[in-house]
Amino acid sequence: MSTIKNVLIVGGGLMGKNIAFVASSAPEHNITVYDVREVDVAAGIRENTKQLVEAGVLTEAELEERLSRIGFTTDLDSEEVKRSDLVIEAVFENMDLKRETFAKLEARLRPDCIFCTNTSVMSPTEISQNLEHKERFAGTHFWNPGHLIPLVEVVRTEATSQETADAVMEFMTKIGKKPCLCNKDVPGFIANRLQHALWREAISIVENGIADAATVDTAIKNSFGLRLPQLAPLENSDMVGTDLTYNIHDYVLAHIEDSHRPSPLLTKMKEEGKMGFKSGEGFYKWSDEDIKKCNEDLNAYLIKMLYK
Repeated sequence: MSTIKNVLIVGGGLMGKNIAFVASSAPEHNITVYDVREVDVAAGIRENTKQLVEAGVLTEAELEERLSRIGFTTDLDSEEVKRSDLVIEAVFENMDLKRETFAKLEARLRPDCIFCTNTSVMSPTEISQNLEHKERFAGTHFWNPGHLIPLVEVVRTEATSQETADAVMEFMTKIGKKPCLCNKDVPGFIANRLQHALWREAISIVENGIADAATVDTAIKNSFGLRLPQLAPLENSDMVGTDLTYNIHDYVLAHIEDSHRPSPLLTKMKEEGKMGFKSGEGFYKWSDEDIKKCNEDLNAYLIKMLYK
C-alpha cells in the first residue's frame, strides 16, 4: 500500500470520533465512520474539541473544514466502506466482537487494505488469528483523550509485515501523532506496562499505611511527575549514572511491591462498589461537579502543554 487516502473508522463511540477527527488533519484523507447504529459524529467531535476551539488552537472554520472530510454510514456494503485503504477498528473491548468485525471487513475489502485494531489490553495477534491476510494487520493503541494525547502504540503481531508496520507508522506521523513501534505483542504493550508498574506501587503504599492517596498523588505531581515530559526514566538513569541506578536498585527493589495479583485493597474496593467516577467514590469521593472539573482540567492541561 503506497498511498493511504480513504480511511475507515469502525465504531462511532468516543474513541472512534476522536480518531476520525485526528485522521482528518491530513487534507488528502477521506474519512468514513461506520457503526451499526446511527451516530451524530459531527456533533460528538464538536463537543470533544470544544476546549480546543475555546483555547484558540482550532478555529470554527478549520473544524468545519475537517468535518467536511468525515462521513458516516451504517451500511457495511457501501462504496465508502469498500474503497478503504486503511481501517482502524474502535469497537468495544470484546474479543468475539472484534474478530467478527474483521471477518466481515476482510470479506468486503481489498486484500491490500491495512487493518488496525485500537485496543489497550487485547492481543492483536489473537484478534487477527482467523484472518487470511494476517500480514496486513497491526495494533494501534490510541491513548485517551485520543484527540490530545500524542502517543499511538503501533503493535506488531507475530505475522505483521515490515511493509505494514512502516505504512502504519508513516500514517500516524502524517496525522500528527507520535507513534512508537512495539516489536512484540505482549500484554500492556509499552506504556501501560510502565503506567501500571507505577500504579501497583502507588496502591501498595496506601494499602500498607505508608501514606494516604492524596499524599501519594501529591508526591508524584510535585517531583518526578513534573520532569517526566522532558526527562524520561532511561535518560534520567544515564544522567545520574547507570552505576548509581544499579546501587539504588540493589538496595530498594527488594522492598518494592512485586505482586502478580491485584492489590487486596483494590479487590476490597471493587467488592464494596467503590468504582471511582462510576460510583462517586474510589480512593477519593467524587461529586458530578468534581468529575466534570477533573475531565476539563485534564484537557486544559494537555492543551496548554501541547499548544501554548
